[in-house]
Amino acid sequence: MDTTIYEQKFAAVVAHFTEEIKKIRTGRAHPDMLNGVVVEVYGAKMPLNQVASVSAPEPQQILVTPFDPQNVGNIASNIANSDLGLNPSDDGRVIRVPIPPLTEERRREIVKNLNEKVEEARISLRNIREDARKAAKVAKDAKEISEDDQKRIEKGVDDSVAKMNAKIDELAREKEAEIMKV
Repeated sequence: MDTTIYEQKFAAVVAHFTEEIKKIRTGRAHPDMLNGVVVEVYGAKMPLNQVASVSAPEPQQILVTPFDPQNVGNIASNIANSDLGLNPSDDGRVIRVPIPPLTEERRREIVKNLNEKVEEARISLRNIREDARKAAKVAKDAKEISEDDQKRIEKGVDDSVAKMNAKIDELAREKEAEIMKV
């Protein structure tokens, strides 16, 4: 029985987790903070990075330069209405998004949000592990593999899950340290 499919799924969970934690706000400006913002332009909803250039020229500010200056107001209002708690200002050509310093209470909320994402990733890994174990049991019951092979596959899958959980923990620790740093 080939377990590379499950290895790829485990890696995909970690990659998804990595992308999700990029969106979590720290005390510093980062263009990825606005990845979740969707803007309605030309009658269609599009991700912000498809209608504007997003950069962080300073540690406490994000600069959004729309490809079409007519969309400035719409983009600014969508950033303001996002759940990031940001207050953008525009001068008709570009949008400046100041990143206010985080309070201790807000930092703790963000860490709680980070821990929820860690738990979601762990649940995904457990579900994939269960799928792999079921597939190994089905293969054993169909006499495609021996009981020893089933045990070896299950051990290999468990080792992979442990490795991926360690990677998620490491990423979460780094992000938490970044969030709590004043």
